[in-house]
Amino acid sequence: MKFVTLLFSLCLLSPFGCKQSTEPTSNLPTVPMRIGTKTYTLEVAARDSDRMRGLMFRDSMPADHGMIFIFTEPSIKGFWMKNVRIPLDILFLAADGKVVSIHRMEPYITRSTESGGPMKYAVELNGDQAQTTGVKAGDVLTIPDAAKNAPADP
Repeated sequence: MKFVTLLFSLCLLSPFGCKQSTEPTSNLPTVPMRIGTKTYTLEVAARDSDRMRGLMFRDSMPADHGMIFIFTEPSIKGFWMKNVRIPLDILFLAADGKVVSIHRMEPYITRSTESGGPMKYAVELNGDQAQTTGVKAGDVLTIPDAAKNAPADP
């Protein structure tokens, strides 16, 4: 018990503490993408394992960052927020970049947020960023070539 108390005290006194990093925890490639009036740096999640992890376990994300999820074929999909600690906006995009729908998702909610129509891409941004950019359903966004050409698992 004394060891645990000592370890806890050292964490409190350390200039670095025992806090988890708030930097992205992946080594995924990134692409710049214009969304409405802003440009974001998006991590590319094209493999099944990367899409399943998504933005889980992060304490924060820079305001101009996000993640783009790539799927091989358009379909109706749903996303949830299991183990996601920050509020997010999700933009579901058709194969041609048309915004199918936009939703706000709250941390730790395990209820699925559905795309509402066939989508090939999903973009997650910090909560309220979609409104800040002015993007809305029906707008057409340009999907970066590096994201379009990323090898995606089905």
